[in-house]
Amino acid sequence: MKAELRDEAYIDTPLPIGHGQTISAIHMVLMMSEVLDLHIGHKMLEVGAGSGYHAAICAEIIAPQDADKKGHVFSIERVRKLADSARKNLERAGYGDRVTVVLGDGTCGLQEEAPFDRILVTAAGPKIPEPLIEQLKETGKLVIPIGQLHLWQDLILAEKTSKGIDKKRLCGVAFVPLRGKYGWR
Repeated sequence: MKAELRDEAYIDTPLPIGHGQTISAIHMVLMMSEVLDLHIGHKMLEVGAGSGYHAAICAEIIAPQDADKKGHVFSIERVRKLADSARKNLERAGYGDRVTVVLGDGTCGLQEEAPFDRILVTAAGPKIPEPLIEQLKETGKLVIPIGQLHLWQDLILAEKTSKGIDKKRLCGVAFVPLRGKYGWR
């Protein structure tokens, strides 16, 4: 987060973090985390590391310091400066051992660490990227905003079953565009 916005950090609104990206409003971070139904020990993929804040919230749930079985968050960021900043923020806050920040195209997922119990996408795509569906475990859950390039998006909860993907619309949202091979170009 930009230093000049530090006093606004706890206002429940999206805030710019540079490079055309934002950190989600607090209520949205909490709602997305709750709907994912996170549990200790989960392996999770986050697409869009941003500042690292949402990854830290998830790590606190799936990999608390005192847990015998620790989960792990893998967070992909396409903007190098944001990835570097998120990594530093997470290490400084004590999450360096529970969150791995990777530079790359999040729409392609992170095949080398798959399968994932949970996948969180923090930018809106035209549809769910196929690699993310493939990398989700059966019984896994994925949350993603889907819709138009700007505005008119729906927050979708997708659950993988033996028969395919069940999708549920949660609410209307407004997120930055999901950029990449399987997102907006």
